[in-house]
Amino acid sequence: MTLFHDRRDAGDALAERLEHYRGGNALVLGLPRGGVVVAAQVARRLDAELDVVVARKLGAPFSRELAIGAVTANGGRFLNEDVLAAFDISDAYVEAVTARQRAEARRREADLRGQRAAPSIAGRVVILVDDGLATGATMRAAVRSVRQHRPRRLVVAVPVGAPESCAVLRDEVDEVVCLYEPADFGAVGRFYGDFSQTDDEEVRTLLAEAERGAGGAASALASRASHP
Repeated sequence: MTLFHDRRDAGDALAERLEHYRGGNALVLGLPRGGVVVAAQVARRLDAELDVVVARKLGAPFSRELAIGAVTANGGRFLNEDVLAAFDISDAYVEAVTARQRAEARRREADLRGQRAAPSIAGRVVILVDDGLATGATMRAAVRSVRQHRPRRLVVAVPVGAPESCAVLRDEVDEVVCLYEPADFGAVGRFYGDFSQTDDEEVRTLLAEAERGAGGAASALASRASHP
């Protein structure tokens, strides 16, 4: 079932539901890689600041594809306690894989952000965006990461998501905006006509374009203020 032509189309649709945040100094944080493409469209439509939050999946010791949780660069972590208990995964393994993936998240976040400083979060509306919500592990880690910086309002926004994942997140944030919650969710990619892989260079380009756009808008406002 195709709902969106591509991630940009999904971002435009999502922005329409978030229009009430326009002009409120909102911060839009995309989860790399694909989530940043969606987030860039949202930020552009809302005249909002754009940045990234990198969340890394924590793989099980016997299968890296089985997520036991996720972690972010600054230590926000979500653990799937049911999976940990079911496979009797040791605390020592959890701490070791957390340390490795936290270090990788820091490296990737610095690489994508470049020389730009991390954005201010305290007291702002923060909108966390991904291209879809399957298990929700990485998004839940991102939520816990952002919460540490005391945003005024924390919103999770996705074009499509598994109903159970959206329901869990509604207990952790102020608002979840999910355009579609299909009962037969399956995988995120099936809802896109074009779900081709996004690379780091595209993410860096989108962040740089957003920064230039924000700088231009700020200059225009300053000019109008000085020449009423």
